[in-house]
Amino acid sequence: MMRSVRFEMRVVLTEHAKARMVERDLSTASVLDIIDTGTQKDAGGTHYWLYKHFPDRQDNLLCVAVVIDNVLVVKTVMHHWEPNP
Repeated sequence: MMRSVRFEMRVVLTEHAKARMVERDLSTASVLDIIDTGTQKDAGGTHYWLYKHFPDRQDNLLCVAVVIDNVLVVKTVMHHWEPNP
């Protein structure tokens, strides 16, 4: 079971997020690193973008789209992400 230290709650990956992780060669440890140490941007309501730069990867920024409720649900995992101002 994945658990976020930052948000003090369980992390759940959707099947879509799991498929994108495989496509983008991203481990659960990396996703959890983004969640716990990445930059947080409000996406409206309980939806957030969490993103982080990894210097050893060529496909930065890496981002997870999440919904935070009684658990943190990772909806998808993106690469080459750009936050809008």
